[in-house]
Amino acid sequence: MKIEYSIVIPAFNEQARIGATLSEVVRCVEANAWRAEVIVVDDGSSDATAEIVKAVTFRKPYVRLLSNGENRGKGHSVRNGMLNAAGDIVLFTDADLSSPIQEATRLFDAIRNGADVAIGSRWLAQSRQTIRQPLYRRFFGRCFNLVTRAIMRLPFADTQCGFKAFTRHATQTIFQLQRIERWGFDPEILFIALKRGYTIREVPVSWGHDERSRISYLRDGLQMLKELLLIRWNALIGTYGKVVSEYVPSIPAAK
Repeated sequence: MKIEYSIVIPAFNEQARIGATLSEVVRCVEANAWRAEVIVVDDGSSDATAEIVKAVTFRKPYVRLLSNGENRGKGHSVRNGMLNAAGDIVLFTDADLSSPIQEATRLFDAIRNGADVAIGSRWLAQSRQTIRQPLYRRFFGRCFNLVTRAIMRLPFADTQCGFKAFTRHATQTIFQLQRIERWGFDPEILFIALKRGYTIREVPVSWGHDERSRISYLRDGLQMLKELLLIRWNALIGTYGKVVSEYVPSIPAAK
């Protein structure tokens, strides 16, 4: 069966959430009769994340588990899943489903209407936020976005929302060129997409803050600033201008 949609979910120590997340994703896939696959990428979890996902794969064969083998970071997990996806449209979403999976239709519609890349935004229509972040998180998040836009010259209201979709061609090109493996990968893939001439649409999506978010705005913010400078360096030495071809998966699905 030709796969129309691939849904990639990076996961690290997500035993408390991954079961409910997969149940919701499966329910959405089947309610919409999507020709889809769901790929969970385990980033070296030390808890029962992989076992929970494996139990689902037995009941739902279109759910797959990939393993990084060790903890490599969210950026690496997303890259692994995206490059191993078979769908015509490939979406990645956070394991907490801060943006409900039903919102994927908004990104899919943007792709069908001509976009190569569709990115969810929390800030284009703030009325769609179901659970707002604490004030300090909103402050640091907006500050980081302003710094990112200034350094990277990215014209987007929200670069960090973990809800993005790509055509297969854009997926194969962008994620083969991606080099950042941790939190700073979002601005990198958008930078690559712009540099390669892809059409990007920013789409307002519903979104709810999860207090269990692991990001530290001080520690991870400083790391992301370093990664922004690394992206600029990679651009200077021509990393993002290289020719790429269809990716051949080298990491088999976990058994």
